[in-house]
Amino acid sequence: MEDSELPQSPRKRQKMAESLSDQSIQPVIVSAMASVLEPVAQTSHDDQLSKEAEVGITEFVSPDVPGFVGILKKRYTDFLVNEILPSGQVVHLDNLKIPARKQQEKNTKTQTPSSPPGGDPNVTHSGAPEPVPEYAFVPASEPISEPVPQPLPEHLPEPTGNAGAASKDSEPASSTAKWQAYASEPSAIQLSPEDEALLNSYFGPEVAKATLTLYNRILNSPHRKPKEYGTVKSAAITNRELRTNIHQDLRRIFKSRLETATDDRGAMVITAASSRSNWGSRSADSNSRKQPQQKGKLGWQDLGGEYLHFSLYKENKDTMEVVAFLARQLKMKPQAFQFAGTKDRRGVTVQRVSVYRVYADRLVPLNRSLRGAKIGNYQYQPTGLELGELTGNEFVITLRDCHFGEAADLDTEQRLKAASDIVSTAIKHLSERGYINYYGLQRFGTFSTRTDTIGVKMLQGDFGGAIGAITDYSSGALAAAQDPLSGNDKVSSDDKARAHALHTFKNTGKPHPAIDDLPRKFSAEASIIRHLGGSGRSTDYLGALQTISRNLRLMYVHAYQSLVWNVVASERWKRHGHRVLEGDLVLINEHKDKATDVPKPEDVDADGEVVVHPAEEDSAASAEEFFTRARALTKEEAESGDYTVFDVVLPTPGYDILYPANDMADFYKTFMASERGGGLDPYNMRRKWKDVSLSGSYRKLLTRPAKDISFEVKTYMNDNEQFVPTDVDMLSKGSGERNGHNPESKVKEDPESGDTSSKTAVVLKLQLGSSQYATMALRELMKLGGVKTYKPDFGGGR
Repeated sequence: MEDSELPQSPRKRQKMAESLSDQSIQPVIVSAMASVLEPVAQTSHDDQLSKEAEVGITEFVSPDVPGFVGILKKRYTDFLVNEILPSGQVVHLDNLKIPARKQQEKNTKTQTPSSPPGGDPNVTHSGAPEPVPEYAFVPASEPISEPVPQPLPEHLPEPTGNAGAASKDSEPASSTAKWQAYASEPSAIQLSPEDEALLNSYFGPEVAKATLTLYNRILNSPHRKPKEYGTVKSAAITNRELRTNIHQDLRRIFKSRLETATDDRGAMVITAASSRSNWGSRSADSNSRKQPQQKGKLGWQDLGGEYLHFSLYKENKDTMEVVAFLARQLKMKPQAFQFAGTKDRRGVTVQRVSVYRVYADRLVPLNRSLRGAKIGNYQYQPTGLELGELTGNEFVITLRDCHFGEAADLDTEQRLKAASDIVSTAIKHLSERGYINYYGLQRFGTFSTRTDTIGVKMLQGDFGGAIGAITDYSSGALAAAQDPLSGNDKVSSDDKARAHALHTFKNTGKPHPAIDDLPRKFSAEASIIRHLGGSGRSTDYLGALQTISRNLRLMYVHAYQSLVWNVVASERWKRHGHRVLEGDLVLINEHKDKATDVPKPEDVDADGEVVVHPAEEDSAASAEEFFTRARALTKEEAESGDYTVFDVVLPTPGYDILYPANDMADFYKTFMASERGGGLDPYNMRRKWKDVSLSGSYRKLLTRPAKDISFEVKTYMNDNEQFVPTDVDMLSKGSGERNGHNPESKVKEDPESGDTSSKTAVVLKLQLGSSQYATMALRELMKLGGVKTYKPDFGGGR
C-alpha cells in the first residue's frame, strides 16, 4: 500500500455513486505537453458557462422557470456542509472532550439518564450545561445493578517517606484500623465535584477515598515499584459495560497512573501502573496523558471497538490536508485514517473520520495546534469507515448580492417579497422536476489542464502525455515567480512556487532543488519528480504515474468517465426529455417487485429435494447487494407508467456494465470515438494496467433534493456579515439556534437612504445524496449565468 493511498471500499461498484542531463529531461516534458488535448471550446477559463459546456453541462430541466443571480462562496462560511450518516443522522461537532460513559443496552424504552449523586456529570466547572454529543456515550441510568458493600483494600503497603502514614511501630493490628490509617493520609489531588461524585457512585465513599490515597502515594513517591504502593479492591461488579466505564474514567481522572483489572469474581482491582522512568520529570505531564496500551482485541472491545471515530470540522481546508497533519502529529501514515468521502475546500465542512487503535486522549490535545479545524465527538466502533459510507450531505448555503431582474427597482419591502416569490417558485420546480445529475466542475480539477484530459491520456496508453499534463503550469505563474516585483498579485504563492519548481526540474533534471521549492500539497508532482529524477528513469512514464497515490490516479480516469456521462446525459435530455423509453436502463435492486421476467427460486430441485433458501438478512443473500446491476426496460414496461425518468440510469463507460438498448448506445460509440472523446471504444475498456481498466458504474439521469428545501431572504449592508453560525460558533456561544441568524450580526441602517440594507442574500438549506453536486442543484435553481462562484484575487495562476 502506498504512503498516500487511502483505504478503498470493497463495495467498489456501489457508486451511486539522482541527476539527469538537460538533454534527457527537457524533451520528455516538452513532447508530452505538445500532445495535450485542447478543450472543446477555446474560451476563457474565467467564463463559467464556457467551463460547463466544455465538460458537457449544457441543459436545464425547467428552462422556462425564472431564476436569479447570486455570488456563491464569497466567504467560506457561506458554504456549510455536514455529512449525513447511513442512519440519517446529520454529523455535527458539538463536543471536544474524551468520550463519556457508554450507555447500557436496554430492551425497554429509552429513559432519561440519572446523574450520579452530588451533581450533574454534564455540568462544567463554569456551571453551564455541557451538551451530550451525538456520537458520545452517555451515563447509564443505573450505575450498579446490585447493592455494593464497602470492602477493605487489600495488601496495604508499609507507609514510608512522605506518605503520611504511621510508622511500623505504630502500625494498627486489625485490618479495619490498618485501612483507617491508610485512608487518612493527606489528599494531594483535588477532584472536580463531578469526578468525585462519579467515583462515589462506582465504589462508595470508602473505596473511592482509598483510591485517592493510592494515587497520592504514587505522586509523592513516583519511582517506587508498582507493588509497593498496594492494592485497592472493590466488590464484584457483574455488569461488563459498567466495568468498561470504570476503566475509562479511572484512566482519565488519574492520568493513566492507575491500572485496573477484573478478577475472576468480577471485582475491580486497582493498582499503580507500571513504573515510568520519567515520572517526576518535566515530561511527566505529557507522558501521563498517554493511556497505557491495551493488548489484544478484548481490551478494545471493552471500549467499544478497535476504531476510534470522530467528527472532523474544517474551515477552508482540504480533507487530506487536515488528515495529513493529524497523521504527522501521531507519527502515523495518512492511510491509517478512513473517511466516507472528501469535502469541498472552500467551505466549512463536518464529517466523520476513523482511525485504527488510537485512544481519544491522544487526539484531544491536537485541537490546540490545529488551525482552521477541530476534532471531537469521539466514539469507539468495531469497524472503520468505508469510502461511500454515507447517505449524503446537508448544505446550508448563503448566496450574496442576489439580483432578481426587475425587482431591483423596487423598494426594500417590495424587493424582498418579489425575491421570495421567485425563489419559492424555483424551489418548487426543483423539488418536483429535479435536475440533471451532472458531475460538477469540481470533478474536473482546478488547473488549466483538466483531470479528464490526463485520464484520457492514461486510457490511450500515452503515459508521457499524462505526465506532461500533470506537470503543466501557466506562463503567468512562472513569470510571477521569476519576477516578484512584476505586480502580478493574482497568483497565489503556492502556484508561484509550483511553477518555479516544475520549471527548474524541466530545465535542469535535478530533483532535489525542485522538491525543496514545491509546496507539500502537490503530492503528484513531487512523486513524478522523484521518480523521473532518479538514475536511468527519465523515460519511465508509467513508473512515474504508479508512484502517485492510487486515489489520485483513479481520479484522473474517473474524470474522463464523468465527462462522457455528462455529454451523454445532455444528449439524452435533448432528444427525449422526461419520457421513459424502451431500452432505458433501471437498477435491478430498486425494482425487484416490478420485474416480470425475473425467475423465482424453486422450492425443490430436479431430484425432488427441498431447496433451503437463505434468509434475506443472511450474507449469502445480501452479497449481490454489493454490486449494482441494471437491466433494459421492455416496450411494455416503458409504456406501463410504473417507471419514471427518475428511475432511469446511464452508465459510465466500462467493461462490466450494460449500455442502453436504444439510440443512446450509438451515441456512446460516436462521442467516445471522436477527438473530444479520446478516440476510444466503449466496448473495449479493459487495460493491462489494472488501475485504468475501468469496470464502469451507473448514475441516475435525474435527481432531486432528499427533503424539502428551506430558504430565507435577507437584507444586509456589511459584506462580512455572517448569516449562519458554524458548529464551532455554536460551541463557543453554548446557546442559540444551530441554523439561526447570527445574533452578533446586526443590520445597520443607512441614515441617509432610510433603507436597512442595499444588498439581498438568500440562505438555502437542502440535503443531497452522496453522489450529487450542490453546485448543479444551484445551477438548475438559478438558471443560466445565475451562480457566480467567487474567486479571490490570488486564485487564478494555475
